[in-house]
Amino acid sequence: MSTYRASTFKRETAPTAWEQALAQLPHAHALQSWTWGAFKARWGWQMLPSLLTIAENSWQPLAAAMILKRQVPRLPFSILYVPRGPALNYNDRPLRTQVLAQLEKIARQERAIFIKIDPEVALAWGVESERPSPLGSSLRKELIQRGWRFSADQIQFRNTVELPLEMDEESLLAAMHSKTRYNIRLAARKGITVRPGAPADFPTIANMYQETAVRDNFTIRPTAYYLDAWQSFYDAGMAQPLLAEFEGNPIAAVVLIRFGARVIYMYGASTEKERSRMPNHLLQWEAIRWAKGQGAAVYDFWGAPNDFVETDSMWGVWRFKQGFNGDVVRHIGAWDYVARPFWYWLYTAVMPKYLHLLRTKNL
Repeated sequence: MSTYRASTFKRETAPTAWEQALAQLPHAHALQSWTWGAFKARWGWQMLPSLLTIAENSWQPLAAAMILKRQVPRLPFSILYVPRGPALNYNDRPLRTQVLAQLEKIARQERAIFIKIDPEVALAWGVESERPSPLGSSLRKELIQRGWRFSADQIQFRNTVELPLEMDEESLLAAMHSKTRYNIRLAARKGITVRPGAPADFPTIANMYQETAVRDNFTIRPTAYYLDAWQSFYDAGMAQPLLAEFEGNPIAAVVLIRFGARVIYMYGASTEKERSRMPNHLLQWEAIRWAKGQGAAVYDFWGAPNDFVETDSMWGVWRFKQGFNGDVVRHIGAWDYVARPFWYWLYTAVMPKYLHLLRTKNL
C-alpha cells in the first residue's frame, strides 16, 4: 500500500530528467522513451511527457506517461495515446488508481475524444494462457470498473514471445527445437554470415522491409519514417542493426532496440534470395547472442498471434519464433478511456467504414 502523498502529473521538459525517471520505474518500455516521443513529434504527434512524483520530493518518480497527442482534422478534439505505458508499480493499487484517474482528467483537459493505454503488463503466459497473472487480472478488472473499454485498435502487438537469457549459449541452443538448431548450423555451413550494421545500412534495410511487406501482405509507412526512427534510436545508443549476407550481399536484416534489461527484435526484413540457406535462423541466433553480450536479461521477439490458430495472420511468424523456445506472453492489451462517447463512436465505428468506402471507390 502507498504510504506517500503523490502530486499530480507534471510536464517534463528535460530529456535527461525524463530518461533518469523512466529508468527507475517498473513496466517501462522503449516506446515510453524520450527518443520515441521526439520521433513521433516529427510525424504528426505532440509529445506530452508527464511525471508523477512524491509531493515532498519532486526527484522521486512514481509514474511516467509519455502521452502522445494528435489533433483530429477539422474538429476541436484530439486523441491521446500512451504507447506501452504508463510506467509505474502496478502492484501498488492506490498508485495505479490515482494514475488512471489523472489520465482521465488529462483526457478531459486536452479535449480528447479518448485516451488509449497499452501497459507492459502480462495477463497470462503460455499459448493457452495456462499461467494467469493475478496482477494482469486485477488491473483488467479495475479498468472495466472505471469504464475503460478494451480496444479493437491495439496499435502495438498485444502478445509477444520472450526468451530469458540467463543460460549460457550452449544451453540456449540445446533448449531450441531441433529443426531450428539444425537450420542455424545449416546457414553457417551454407555460407551465410552476419555482421553488425550502421546507419549507412538503413536504406538497404528499408528496401528489404518494403519487399517483406509486399511478400507478406502487410501495410507499412513511408520509407522516411523508418529511416528517421532507426537513426533516432541509433543516435540515442538504443539501436543495433544486424545484416545477414551471402557472398557479401545483404539478404536479411534486423533492427534491435535495447532498453533497460530488454532487447527487442522490433524490425525484421528479408529478401527472396537464398532463403534455402536459412539466413533468418542464423540472423536471429546472432541477435540473441548480441543481446546476451550486452547484458540483457530478456530477448523480446516482439509479436505473436492474438489467437494461436493457423488462420491467424501471424501464424507463420509464430511458427518461426516458436522454434527458439521462448515463452508466450499475453498482455492485457490496449484500453480506451472515452471522454466523448458520441465522437468516439463516430471515430471508431463510422469513420473507418467511410474511409474504406472511399478507398474502394478509388481503386
